[in-house]
Formats: sequence, structure tokens, C-alpha cells
Amino acid sequence: MTHTAELFEPARLGPLTLPNRLLMAPLTRNRAESDGTPTALMATYYAQRASAGLIIAEAATPNAVGQTYPNITAIHTPSHVAGWRRVTEAVREAGGGGMFLQLQHGGRVGHPATSGLTPVAPSPVPLPETIFTPGGHRPAVVPREMTAADIRTTVGDFARAARNALDAGFEGVEVHSANGHLLHQFLAANTNRRTDDYGGPVERRIRFTAEVTEAVAAEIGADRVGLRISPGNTVNGIAEGETEELYPALARRLGGLGLAYLHLVFADPDSPVFRAVRADWPGTLVANPVLTEMSSAAVHRASGRLLAAGADLIALGRPFLANPDLVRRLRLGAPLNQVRDRYLMYVGGADGYTDYPLLDDRPSSSSRVALDGPRVA
Repeated sequence: MTHTAELFEPARLGPLTLPNRLLMAPLTRNRAESDGTPTALMATYYAQRASAGLIIAEAATPNAVGQTYPNITAIHTPSHVAGWRRVTEAVREAGGGGMFLQLQHGGRVGHPATSGLTPVAPSPVPLPETIFTPGGHRPAVVPREMTAADIRTTVGDFARAARNALDAGFEGVEVHSANGHLLHQFLAANTNRRTDDYGGPVERRIRFTAEVTEAVAAEIGADRVGLRISPGNTVNGIAEGETEELYPALARRLGGLGLAYLHLVFADPDSPVFRAVRADWPGTLVANPVLTEMSSAAVHRASGRLLAAGADLIALGRPFLANPDLVRRLRLGAPLNQVRDRYLMYVGGADGYTDYPLLDDRPSSSSRVALDGPRVA
């Protein structure tokens, strides 16, 4: 069997048997109500993509101060739970293989104009760029440095959010420690200037991510918890420092916990960090490939290289965004829909969201276009 053929084989993930090894990566789409409650349109969107082996739903905040942008989802009120339950029920009715919910706290990636609250972060270091708010782009504000009590409260908020996710019908959660948000800010030397037990050496900078993950695992069971990391990613003004030491240390710290998976964003099978994490992580490794074009051939090539290098499952973002029937298209080697309008990725209703055609509805001609640089959640 070739490595790309493995994509369509069943796989075990924690308590689940997945119908294939293709995961839908979490993709922030900004279609929730202003209070973070998922909408009926979101239920349609996810149900369209139910053929994924597992859907990792978009980032949901565990508390109010963790909100990043307008119209992102949350999971800390009964309304949020009810909204997400409609989504999970729709996916289940469509024959989906299961859903995890990503839990994300924005940290300094937030604004009072959006949340009504001053953002919190490991240190009072502002985002070095403007941030989108309901009133348009505004300069970032200086976040409030988290106290020890804030840290304990936030760890508890993540655990409660995980319990809420299961109540909403999710099979598990993914803790987001990537892409410049709060947990990643604790990992990075330029955003974490603390001198207490959560800052300084690598062993202290990984502590917050570890404690959040451990608390979530204790709340709902480690086999229902994934962790997402993005080694070396500089998005949202991040400069980690000691990247090659940071992530193997985190993998060793959490390796004995029995987590469902570790999810590596923009994974490069040739990088020393990928090889070190694979060597130090004893469980399932999910890899999100870097794609330079949107085509079945490109997905097969990138996925095959990652599987050959030791990845167990492949998570895809934009291909699932534009192709509700992506699994079928990849099985057939068929052309892929292209992302029509980058603006509509994060704004609007059905347009650019639930109106991408299925293979049988698609015009016969197609063109391949290079993907834009990543705008990640």
C-alpha cells in the first residue's frame, strides 16, 4: 500500500474509529452570532463536510476575555452549548466520523472594542500590529499581565469549556497552543517576559500549556484531548526562541498523559523539530501540510511525505473549506475547487461558505492557483 492510499484507510483515535485519515483542520470563519453562539448556517457548513475522518471545529473561546475577533465562536454559556449541539447533531445525521472542538484563548490577540474587556497575556507586551474589531482595524492595546490567580482561573475555564464541549455532543477537544494565541504567547520568549515559575527557561515556559492540557485531560479523559502546536510560526508577532528545545520538551512533559493526538501545524517532514517531536511523542501525530497549490496531486504529495516521515493522520484546512466533498475528490484524483475570495473566508453568510459546488455540480474546466500565505486561526 502506498502512503497516500493510507489516507483512505480507517484509523483509531482515542475512543473513535475514524473512517479515513483525513481530518478537517479548525478554520475560523466568523459566522457565529455576536455573543459567540453558533448559527444554523454553521450547522449546514459542517454537515456538508461530514465525510472527513474527523472534523476539528473552529476555535471557541473558553471565557469572555479570550475573544479574538468579531463573530467567533465560544463555549462558556448555555447558549453556546445549545448552538454547538445543533452543529454536532447535523454532522452526526450526515454520517460524520466525529467532531472535536478547538479551545482557543486569544491572550493579547483581542481588543476591548470586541470583548468589552482588556486582554490578558503572560506579559504586558502588545500585539505589534492593528487588530480587526467591530469598528474596523484599531491599534492593539497593552494587555494586562496575568497574575497567579488569573492563571489558575484560566486553567479552570479551559477545563469547564471541555466539559461543555462534551455536553454539546463533541467527542473531544483540541487545546490550541499555536499561532500566536495565549498558550503560544507563554511558550514564546518575546511575549513571555515573566520571572516567576511560568517564564524564563524552556521548562517554565511550557508550564502553562502543560497545566491547561493536564486539567482538560483530567476533566474529560486524556483520550478525548488533542493539543495543537505550531513550532517556529511567527504569526501574531511571535518569536519563540529555542524552538528546537521547546517542543521536544513539551512532548516529553505530556507524552505519558495518553492524549488522543498532538497536532503539528504547517508540518515540514524534513525539519529537525518535526523529527524530534516525532521521536519524543509516543502517541498519534496529526500533521497539517504546507500546500503551494490547491490540487489533488499536491495534497497527495504533501500528505504522502508526512505519512512516510511518521505522521499518523493528515489535517487539511483550505482544501476542506472550498471542497465539501474533499475526501471523494482526493480518492478520484479529481480537480479541486479553488478558494474564491479570501475576504469571504472571514466575512458574510452563505457566500463563500456553504455554496461551494460538489464534484457532480462542478463545471468540467478548472485551474490550479497558488495558495496565498496562511492567515491562521
